[in-house]
Amino acid sequence: MKMNENYDFDFVTDRRNTHSLKWDVSNGELPMWVADMDFPAAPEILSAIKERAEHGIFGYSVIPESWYDAYRTWWKNRHCFEMDREWLIFCTGVVPAISSIVRKLTTPAEKVLIQTPVYNIFFNSILNNGRQVLESELKYKDGKYEIDFEDLERKLADPQTSLMILCNPHNPIGKIWDRETLAQIGALCKKYHVVVLSDEIHCDLTDPGVEYVPFASASEACLENSITCIAPTKAFNLAGLQTAAVVVPNPALRHKVWRGLNTDEVAEPNSFAVEAAVAAFTKGAPWLDKLRSYIFQNKRTAADYIQTNLPKLRVVPSQATYLMWLDCRRQIESADEAVSFIRDKTGLIVSSGTQYGRCGTKFIRMNVACPRTLLEDGLSRLREGFQKYKESC
Repeated sequence: MKMNENYDFDFVTDRRNTHSLKWDVSNGELPMWVADMDFPAAPEILSAIKERAEHGIFGYSVIPESWYDAYRTWWKNRHCFEMDREWLIFCTGVVPAISSIVRKLTTPAEKVLIQTPVYNIFFNSILNNGRQVLESELKYKDGKYEIDFEDLERKLADPQTSLMILCNPHNPIGKIWDRETLAQIGALCKKYHVVVLSDEIHCDLTDPGVEYVPFASASEACLENSITCIAPTKAFNLAGLQTAAVVVPNPALRHKVWRGLNTDEVAEPNSFAVEAAVAAFTKGAPWLDKLRSYIFQNKRTAADYIQTNLPKLRVVPSQATYLMWLDCRRQIESADEAVSFIRDKTGLIVSSGTQYGRCGTKFIRMNVACPRTLLEDGLSRLREGFQKYKESC
C-alpha cells in the first residue's frame, strides 16, 4: 500500500511473506537489526517504477544522461559539492563496489584499514578477497567517539597498508566527520600513499538541519586521492533495486575502478535501477525531509525511553542514520549472549556490537526506521529482555 500525499509514516505495512531478509523470521519476532526501513518508498518513486513496468519489455539497459544529471544536481544543491559528469560510474551497489575496488587496488595479503566499530560488511569485503583487516579503533570517552590520529598515522605508515575504507557518516555510531577531520585524514593518506574509499551511503539521512561533508570536498588531497560510493538506496529504502554510483575525480584512479567494476560485471543496471534513482533525486526531496524529521523523533523517543526505563544503558549521540548505538557496558559482559537471550525471551532482534569490531563487544545496534507503534513495541521488548537478562545472571 502506498503512502498518501501527506506521507503517513505511521502506517504499518506487513512485510512478512515478501522474501524479506529482515522479516523472514518466526511469528511473533520483531526484527530491528538489518539496515532497511519499514516504510514504503516515496510515491514519486513508485510511480516511476510502475510506469517503467507498464512498458512490459525489460531488455538490457544503458545509463541515460538523466541519471548523471540527477546525481550531479542533487549533490550540488543538497550537499554543495559539484561533480563532473565523467567522475560518475554506475554500480549495482555500494558493497559490490567496495569489494571490486579492494580486489582492483590492492594485492593479496596487503592491509586495508578500517576505523572500528564500523559496518560489519567491510570485514567481509577485505577478508573474503584475501586481504588483511587493519583496525584503527576510534577513541570512546564520555559517550563520544573521536579519531585516534596517532594510531591512525602509525597504521597508515605501514608499507603494507594500501587502502583505507572510510565510513562517512559513520555506521554504526551515526557520527558526521567535520571538514577539518576529513582533511586531516586526506593529508595523512596522501603522505603515506594510501587511497581512501569513502562509503557515503548514509549521507542523506542526517538529522534535520544537519549537513554532512563529502570527503572529496574537504581538500584537494581528498579530491585527488579518493573514491566515493553513493546511492539513493538507504535514504529512499531502495536496497533491493541494486542501484548506486561510484565517484572518482582522479582520471588514472577512475580508469582502474571502471575496469574493476566492469571486470566483475557490476556496472550494468537492471530495468528499474536508473528510473528509481532519477525519481528519488529529482522528485524525492519533500518525502525525504519528512522522513528525516520522523526518524529524528523516533531517535528522541527511543533515547528518552531508554534513559527512563533502562538507565544502565547509554545511547551514543548521533547526527545521522536511523541506527542507534547502545552502550551496554554497565549491563552486560557479552553482546552476543545478550542479543541471543533477548531474542529468545522477547522476540526482539537487534545486532550484537561484536560484528563491528573488537571494541563493540558490549554494544548493541538497533534500527529505529519504522512506524512508531513498532518502535514502541521494540522498546518495550528491549526493557523486558534486559530485565529478564539481569534476573538470569
